[in-house]
Parts: sequence; C-alpha cells; structure tokens
Amino acid sequence: MNVDNGDQRHDTKACEKLCGNIQVPTEDEVVALNAMRNIKNRVREIKKRISEIPSSKKLEDVKRLSGWENELAQLKETWEAWERKRKEAARVRMGLLGHEEEDGL
Repeated sequence: MNVDNGDQRHDTKACEKLCGNIQVPTEDEVVALNAMRNIKNRVREIKKRISEIPSSKKLEDVKRLSGWENELAQLKETWEAWERKRKEAARVRMGLLGHEEEDGL
C-alpha cells in the first residue's frame, strides 16, 4: 500500500520554521529544574545528618533535629513552588510548539 506523505512533509517543514527558535527545555524550565536539583541535594544532606544522630534526648540533638525538620518543611514548600513554575514553563513551551492551546488565544 502506497500512502502519500506530502502533507506530512509540508507540516514538518512548517514546524521546522516555526519551532526552530524555541529552545527545549526552555530557559525558564532549566532554571526551575536546577533549583529543584539543588533542593533535592540539600534534602539528601539533611536526611543523612538526621540518620547520623544517635537516638538520644540531649537538648543539643533535639534542637538540631528540630531545625532540620523545619528546614525540610521549608524546602518542601519551595520545591512545590518551583514545580508549579516548571509546569507553567512547560505548558507555555508546548503552546509555542503548537502541541497545546495557550490560554487566552
């Protein structure tokens, strides 16, 4: 069976002209991903330190543990904010590439 792919080739050329200037991932996505990578590394460091603390009731250890737990909670909130930014940047990129309709257009 012979199928004419003329339309498909035309669509590909049109996409190359339109999509040629769009960096994948976009700069906004890269910024978000790098921030998320840094958060993940910090979380690993904290969890390692927590695991190294002997289960004691020394006031010093309890204070350190509490501080790390607070930092983990803050890092989780920051992660969620960056995740929203990353998803928004990906949505915008997909709209620019014509894979999704952009809101308001």
